[in-house]
Amino acid sequence: MTQALQFNRSLPSSFSLESYKKHFSEFHDWLVRSFEHQPINGLVKARARFIDTVLSELWHHFELAKEHNLSLIAVGGYGRGELHPYSDIDLLILSDQRLSSGQQQAIASFITSLWDLRLEVGHSVRTLKETIKLGKDDITIATNLLEMRLLTGNKPLFEQLQQQISGDNFWSSQQFFQAKRHEQQQRHAQYHGTAYNLEPNLKANPGGLRDIQTIGWVAKKHFNTRTMRELVAYQYLTEDEYQELMECEAYLWQMRFALHIEAGRNENRILFDYQPAAAARLGFGADGKASVERMMKRFFRTVQRVSELNEMLLQHFEGSILNQGSKVKIQQLDDYFELSGHLIKARDNAIFARRDNLLRLFWHIANNSNITGIHSTTLRLLRQVRRRLMGDLQDYEACRQLFLALLRHPRGMDKAITLMHRYGVLAAYLPQWRNIVGQMQFDLFHAYTVDEHTHRLLKNLYKYTQPEHESEFPLCTDIVKRMEKPELLYLAGIFHDIAKGRGGDHSELGAMDVREFAKLHKLSEFDSKLVAWLVESHLLMSVTAQRRDIHDPAVVTEFAEKVRDETRLNYLYCLTLADIRATNDNLWNDWKGSLLRELFLATQKAFRRGLEKPMDLRDLIRENQSEAMPLLLKQTFTESEIQQLWSRIKADYFARYSPKQIAWHCEHILRHKNRNEPLVLISKTPIRGGTQVFIYTPDQAGLFARLVAALDSKKVNIFDAQIMTNKDGFAMDTFVILEQNGEPVSSPSRLSSIKRALELYIAGKPDLSRQKPRLSRQMRQFNVPPKVVFLPGNIKQRTMVEIAALDTPGLLADIGQVFQRCGVNIHAAKITTIGERAEDFFMLSNAQDQALSSDEQSQLRRVLISQLSQETEG
Repeated sequence: MTQALQFNRSLPSSFSLESYKKHFSEFHDWLVRSFEHQPINGLVKARARFIDTVLSELWHHFELAKEHNLSLIAVGGYGRGELHPYSDIDLLILSDQRLSSGQQQAIASFITSLWDLRLEVGHSVRTLKETIKLGKDDITIATNLLEMRLLTGNKPLFEQLQQQISGDNFWSSQQFFQAKRHEQQQRHAQYHGTAYNLEPNLKANPGGLRDIQTIGWVAKKHFNTRTMRELVAYQYLTEDEYQELMECEAYLWQMRFALHIEAGRNENRILFDYQPAAAARLGFGADGKASVERMMKRFFRTVQRVSELNEMLLQHFEGSILNQGSKVKIQQLDDYFELSGHLIKARDNAIFARRDNLLRLFWHIANNSNITGIHSTTLRLLRQVRRRLMGDLQDYEACRQLFLALLRHPRGMDKAITLMHRYGVLAAYLPQWRNIVGQMQFDLFHAYTVDEHTHRLLKNLYKYTQPEHESEFPLCTDIVKRMEKPELLYLAGIFHDIAKGRGGDHSELGAMDVREFAKLHKLSEFDSKLVAWLVESHLLMSVTAQRRDIHDPAVVTEFAEKVRDETRLNYLYCLTLADIRATNDNLWNDWKGSLLRELFLATQKAFRRGLEKPMDLRDLIRENQSEAMPLLLKQTFTESEIQQLWSRIKADYFARYSPKQIAWHCEHILRHKNRNEPLVLISKTPIRGGTQVFIYTPDQAGLFARLVAALDSKKVNIFDAQIMTNKDGFAMDTFVILEQNGEPVSSPSRLSSIKRALELYIAGKPDLSRQKPRLSRQMRQFNVPPKVVFLPGNIKQRTMVEIAALDTPGLLADIGQVFQRCGVNIHAAKITTIGERAEDFFMLSNAQDQALSSDEQSQLRRVLISQLSQETEG
């Protein structure tokens, strides 16, 4: 350790808890100050050295040094001499025989003093025989012993233990490797095989510190070495690979060190709570979201490099070191590649001097379903040449031909595109792709980096072509089967988000990028325009479906005019579905699928009728009434009774609901005798992917606020609302709700409980001013200033407003109460939650049933922003 990293204050000459605590505090302050300008490697070793000194002094203080049959041994990370500010201190107290009562008491006092000093100590007290037996039975114990270090005590006893665990009788290299690989597979499975989480664990996630340690553990056991550096001499890894691993480890250590400081505990999850402060401490700036995104971009690029090295080196260890001399069937694929078992392998080390072989490698993977991966020797060659590339692979005509062949190959988007993404070849081919590798967005909406999201989108598109997924995406499967050029869909998928992080409108910039790609790859003018339009308009369908009233023929006509023809509609629908499903595993639900499908079918119908004669609203009303009438007549109602009820209902109602829904509502209204009591209907089976709640009750001030408060009290999410007041003063309100997990409400007891809550809230029983739940830990990290925007609408007597705010508990009820105070009537609501951000749309009128005047809009905006700002601050 250099002098600069030595804490120069000595321990107090005699032990007292207070004096030692003060010394610990001084050391911690020194450690934090040093973090700003000292190498991380020296800091983690400095803390280990500091703890070594403390333990040695306390070992003597409690007179354990006199017990010559005891050894104090550091194991695990502490055994490697590495400790972060709040890392666990793992100890083994080894004896050559059973302890006397006096020894037991002294050890108990020693451990208690460590706990009193607030150290996280994991300890075991064992005989040599017990240690060997437990180590043979438990791979975790065996691994901890692999890196043990004598702190003080009986050295010959420690050396006996060292000798016994280094032999094959303890764990053979083969057994140890298989156990550690299985352990890693289980750990990766806990994190769904990816580090792309909103709050990743930098120690346990794939590509994290544990994966670096696993690379070392299996080889250190085999070669009986102590350090990673020694493995270069055994040709397990090259000097470049060693340096890369150390560079990756150093960055992960810096993040872990910063996290410990900010959390004040042993924290390895990169939680939202600590991301901004950690980013500032690590030198990424103090500009909040942008700083966090820079820090996380480097993190995700680092774990990607570690994952690649981990996979390559473990495969190399198993195949080339453990199984030397074993025979694998070899099959020649062409002059450049062969199949070694199920792995594709380069036939000579100069294979990638021809740059097109970098693409040919993946064409073979697409073309041969027996290939499961790339051989470690070829991965090593690929990594080496990837670093030496001058320019982009797309600059070579032969590479361009192979890339297009991959796009057009029936299995190009299967294993081939995944491995191209994983091993950096996609980034080597497309310069724009390099910019989005590891690009994260600091919000709760985008669960993956931009490159990983795009990769998942491509996999979703590929599923449309696979028979086993036909029932999952029947409409998309049917559309793609009839597409002449599905490769254009894949190309739009690759470029749809490729301009994120550059500033400006990423859709427009991405469209410019794909036009350049099309020109370079000599695509036809028609194909170029289609793909550019898809990239530029890739958000159009989701925005229309989720934020506009798609049951309004004018909305469908406006959307159809932007799309222009059925070919574009087909491509856009398939791309939109794949995009939403690839953004966040928790975002997709049948309700969204139903909205997109309905918009697609309504637009398709408009195209087939001819846009010059789209369906008129009056035609739609007559059509729905004519289909609902026979359904009601079957329930023994007379046509006169039905018509009498319908005469009290506004015409809009019949345009917004299907004939089956109209019949369901009206049947129960006709049977509902006590009109002063609310009628609450909840669909027992999903309607258009969600649970529909229908309320028929005399209208009252603040009804909307009460209804949403009731639903909020039952912890359901509201996705849509249709608010309507009949000619006779009765409200006919409909909500589409889903459980927190995105599933429709199905439990009979839940349905009954929701119904009862609505009835109570309508009656005014609960107090809406009750204390609201606190914001979640994650939500508290975000700042979404309330925004109120009035939009042009299709109905002269109505005003459209968009309200964007932090998605706080009870947000809709707060908005409803503001509408009530301002004398505003609600006619429809579209509820959209995008991560931490709520973007809700309402159709409003004033007390005179007219659109809001400029003064009324100004007052409403002022009151809404005031109210929602208070909620966020509270």
